[in-house]
Order: sequence, then C-alpha cells, then structure tokens
Amino acid sequence: MLERFVAQLTRLIFGHRAALLLALAVLTVIMGGLAARLHMTAGFGKQLPLGHEYTETFQQYQGQLFGANRLVVVVQARKGDIWTPAVMAKLSAVTQAVLYLPGVDRRSVASLWTPNTRVMQVTEEGYEARDVIGGDVTPERLDAAAIARIRDNVIQGGYVGSLVANDFSGAMVTADLLEVDPATKQPLDTLALGRSLEAELRSKFEDAQVEIRIIGFAKQISDVADGANSVMAFFGLAFVLTALAVYWYCRSWAFTATALVCSLTSLVWQFGSLSLLGYGLDPLAVLVPFLVFAIGVSHGVQQINAIARGIGEGQSVFEASRASFGALLVPGTMALVTAFVGFATLLLIPIPMIRELAITASLGVAYKIITNLIMLPVVASYVRLGADYGAIMQRLRVHREGVVAVLGRVAEPANARKMVAFGLLLTVAAIWAGHDRVIGTVRPGAPELREDARYNRDAVGIASTFSVGLDVLTVVVEAPADSCHDFARMSVIDDLAWQLANTEGVIGTAALPQLVKLGAAGFNEGNPKWGDMPRDARSMASFIGLVGEGSGLYDPRCTVLPVHAYLADHKASTISRVVDVVKDYRQHEPLGELKVRLASGNAGVQGATNEVLAATELPMMLYVYATIVALVALTYRDWRAVVACCVPLTVATFVGYWFMKVLDIGLTVATLPVMVLAVTGVCSHQGQVVLVGLDGTLAVGRADAARLDLLPLQDRASLHSVWPLDGRTLALATATGPRTLAWPQKG
Repeated sequence: MLERFVAQLTRLIFGHRAALLLALAVLTVIMGGLAARLHMTAGFGKQLPLGHEYTETFQQYQGQLFGANRLVVVVQARKGDIWTPAVMAKLSAVTQAVLYLPGVDRRSVASLWTPNTRVMQVTEEGYEARDVIGGDVTPERLDAAAIARIRDNVIQGGYVGSLVANDFSGAMVTADLLEVDPATKQPLDTLALGRSLEAELRSKFEDAQVEIRIIGFAKQISDVADGANSVMAFFGLAFVLTALAVYWYCRSWAFTATALVCSLTSLVWQFGSLSLLGYGLDPLAVLVPFLVFAIGVSHGVQQINAIARGIGEGQSVFEASRASFGALLVPGTMALVTAFVGFATLLLIPIPMIRELAITASLGVAYKIITNLIMLPVVASYVRLGADYGAIMQRLRVHREGVVAVLGRVAEPANARKMVAFGLLLTVAAIWAGHDRVIGTVRPGAPELREDARYNRDAVGIASTFSVGLDVLTVVVEAPADSCHDFARMSVIDDLAWQLANTEGVIGTAALPQLVKLGAAGFNEGNPKWGDMPRDARSMASFIGLVGEGSGLYDPRCTVLPVHAYLADHKASTISRVVDVVKDYRQHEPLGELKVRLASGNAGVQGATNEVLAATELPMMLYVYATIVALVALTYRDWRAVVACCVPLTVATFVGYWFMKVLDIGLTVATLPVMVLAVTGVCSHQGQVVLVGLDGTLAVGRADAARLDLLPLQDRASLHSVWPLDGRTLALATATGPRTLAWPQKG
C-alpha cells in the first residue's frame, strides 16, 4: 500500500514538474519578503519559567523589590582613585545619563550623586542623617575640601565595597529596568538599550582617565546579539566549505547548487513564517536555523548520491531523479519527522524563549520535507550533464568502495566484538564522568560570550574590586499587617538572614532586623551591647522609622519583609546551595503566620530556570527516544534496526554530557537545544540500514520497501562492505572480489 502511494505521488509530481516549481518559486518570493522584516528580539521576561513558584513571586512583587533585571555601571579610574574632581564629575554625568536611559526605573537608580544615598551618624545630640553628596555640591564646584567630605561620608555611611570599590578605584551606578518602557508604553527593546549603553555611556564618557564597565542582562544579551551578527560571516565561510565538499562528492556544480539552494529555500520559508507569526529571532537561538540548514544539506547529499548512482548505472537524469525521489521519500520523511518531534518536545519546557526556539527549529525541519525530499529531485531532473559524467562517478565509486572496504573491516565479527566492547567501556566511562554535570551556568560572567569578551572582563573586574555581590537572590517573607513591630516575627526573619549569611557563596545579606539592631545600638551611643531588637513594639517602630521605606526592606503595612542574599557569583552550585538553605529553613523551623517564598532577584530567576531544566530534561529526552524507537520500528519492522539506531544514539548522548562536564559547559537554555539537535541528528541519516547478523543472515533495510528482508549469506567473514544498487539488488565487496546479490520481491 505504501509503495503504491509513493508510486502514484511520484507520477503526479514528476508529471507536473514545471507547475510545481513555479508554485514553489512564488511561495519563496512571498516568504522572502516576510523574512526581510524579521529582526532580533530579546526580553528579560522571555527567560522566566511560566508557572514556577519563583517566577510568580518575582512578578507579584516586581514593583516593590529591585534587583532582578539590574543594570550596573562602574566608573573606574585608570590610574589612582576616584577622589579627583575630574573623576567625580564624570561619575555625576554618568549618573544623569543612566537616569534618562529608556526603560530605567528612576526610583531604583543609586549612586553617590543620588539623594537616596545617605549617611546616618550618631552624635552627642542623637542621630544625624545627611546626603553623601549634599545638594549644595555640584560637579563644577568640586574642590579638595568637598571631595574630602564626600570621602568621609562614604566611609561613615558604609558604602565602601558597595557603591565604591574597596580600593577606591571605582564608583558604581545601579538601576533596575522595567519590562515596559514608560515613554513608549511598549515592551522594552533590550537590544536597542544595549546599543544605547555603548553610545550614551561607554563611547561618550570613557577616555584616558576613566574606564566605563557595564554589566546586566540588557548589556549581556546585546553583546550576544552583536556576536550573533558575526555568525553570518562564519555562515558564509561554512557555506563555501560546504559547497566545496558537496562538489568534491558529486563532481557537478549544478548538483551542488541544487542541494544548497534547496536547503536555503527552506531557511527563507522558516524566517518568513517566523515573521508571519509575529516572532523575532532570539540572539541565543540564532545558530539553530543554520544548524537546521546543515541537516538539509546532508539530506540533499543523500539525494544527489542516489541520483549520481542511477546515472552511473545508465539511467537518464530524469529517470535517476525520479527513482531517487521514490526511494528516499519514506525514510527521509521518517528521519525528518524524528528531528521535528525532537525539537517539538522543547515545547514541554515552560520557558518562552525555549518555546520560540522550538517553533523556529520545528518549522525549519518540517519545510525540509518539501525542499529536500520533493523540490530537490524535481530541480535535479532538469540538470544537464556531460556524456562522461556517469563514467566519472563510476570510477569515483570504485575508488571510494576500496576505502570503505578497508573501513568496513570493523564490522567483521572478530573486530565487531572489539568495537562493541570498546563502545561499552566508553559508555560506562561517559556515564561515570558526566553523571554530575551542572544544570545552569558554571563560570562567572556570561557563558554565551568568550572569556576575554568585554562583558566578561567587566564582570570579573567589578567582582574583584567590590565586596557586594552583583547577583542577588531575594527571599520574600509574607506576614500579617504590622509584623515589623512584632519581636517574634522579626526574630524569625533575622534568623533566616543569619542562616543565609553563613552559607557558602553568600557575601552578605540585607534584612530589616539587621538595621533595627544597628539603630538600637546607635540610640545607645553606638554601644554594640545594645545591638539587638527591642521587645517593645514602640521602640521597634522608632528604629524602623530611621530606615525609611526607600530601603526596599519593608512595605508601608509591614506585610512584605524581604531578605536579600548577595552571592559571590551566579553559578548553579551557588544558587542551589542558597535555595536549599531556604527550603530547609521553611520546612523545619516554626514560622507561625509567616510565609517564606522563593524567590526574586536575578539569581532567583536563574534558580527557577535551573530547576525547570533539571525537571524537564529527562522527560523530554525520553519523549525524543520514544519517538525515534517508534519511527524506526515502523519504518523497518525489526527490533535489530531499533537497536542499531538507538544504541549509538545513547552512547553519543552520554559522551556529550561527558564533554560538557570536562569543558565546564552547563545545561542552559542555550545549550539544551543543541543537545536535542545532536540526539535527533544521529538518526536523521538512517535512510538505509544494512545489518550483518552473526547467525549467518544479512538484514537489509531497503529504502523503498519500509521493511527488513532476511537473506542467507555465505562466507560472511570475507564480507568487506555492502551497499544497495536498487530496490532488489545488493553489491557486495568480498575478499574474492565484487559480486551482486538479488532477492525476489515479497508482497
């Protein structure tokens, strides 16, 4: 039945070749116009796992808690320190520039020049509060005396290590970004903001005296996008090398162009479809379309190989193209369906960026069925070749068969046992070495960028000169009204902050009880013996009043009392340790009416992503494997074909995990799709399977029969290689010379 359908479809398509190609050309022109409108898009919200506890906490309190999508700018003196009029004036100008960047939440901007940076001091008359840089100081009126006062205020206010570097070599400006630009009322264009950071900050203010360092999600993803633009240059080089490789194989520029143009056509359709659906191309997924292009080229080479073989056997180009279409349509479709399902399983991961990537890859693979299995042989049927092309390909085939015959010795029973044993040892070693691979980022900085990239150098430079962690995990404590005046509830929060502060990887914490105790000591001449929380609610209220609501450590009704944990880095191991401490605390400690919720801050968002990847990776891979097993079994109707396909696939998967562990590559939203591509790619070339059984049978998976035929084979030890000549004939290279083997057609 399947063979009858393929035969009818072959007659239909090759009977209307011109009309089909005209329709495909019109479609390509339309899709090309849509593809021209495609542009890169990125947003912080696309990284947030949908429905996760941490994400819900972040979104609920996004307007009250800062730190998740933070921008950090450091004015770094190239020589000496910042205590000069020129550097301080530069810091003021940078602060003003940050305030007016698109999408910046101006409430959150903090710098030595902003009024929310204050110093509190205990004097003989009580508390004295003042701005670090008073309103009467302007950049134009800075002198040695004014700078000396600013320096004293910074030291007394405890800003060394936070807003000012430990060695006074730099000063920081921090700001939080909004998801919606208040000026345009549209989603914040993160990539445009990244370009603005270069134009409005680095290019404008960096000079021989100061260096401008910038980190944050907006800058990171913008740098990734800039790097993605350079991918086109690498793609051009890869395209040329691919063309040369295809030509070397088929020795025809016409066939080479056919394979490449058909694969590029699916790329145009893919980009056009994304534009039609309203999607952009995420910088973290920019490689996926070109990887899908490579899959198309590989399937195109299979078609060209089948056509060239037919020509070498005396068929015309039309006849060979028609035969290739009929022979490879079913197995090629099955292989591409496997890849399609593999990418579609990424939709199981509730992260918008990965789901967009899944749609991008799935569309590209689906279009390959048309462009590489239908369009390519039809286009190839119009190719005109020299009269000697068949003879040339026959000579090449004989030469290549000699090479394959040597390589084919690994399949001889004696050698095959050794290879199987080696594969088994390799699998065991890979499982042992890669079992504890990391979910999430492994190295500091942005793993998508090179270690010597400007962003990563800025991140390392800031981390080495400032004490405050640039990665923040915020634990939200929900409480009844006026809980910040209750000693018992405040004690629970204080204990949680102490537990976090003593966790490996945590530089420090910030919570309301800590400032209350500082205020209590200050009211008693700074005596540390009085540095504890008062039991009296009125005394507690008086100390909290000194903190101010602008601290972000409590809300007006005292129902939201966050604990900020500043981390040394955003490595997955660091985040997981902190998260485990919080989970253990809320499970085993008496919380009363308090509710401890994870988590906000950029590290909290990263922790949510890590947990989602860890929870969905195994089910997703099992779905991919189940799909491959089902399709291979359906295609070849024999369990040995399933084993032959899936065992190497399993080995390759574990070896991939091993390499990730050795190379310090974590499983992230950027690397997971590549692993899926590797899994589906292994079985995308199983159009024809030839298995030599140890029981004296030859199991042949024929491309046009969708089943296995078992044939007796004598002298199997002398077999060098096997390849199909057509639907019913095998060519065998043996120790006694080449011979053919035919079998009767079965119903």
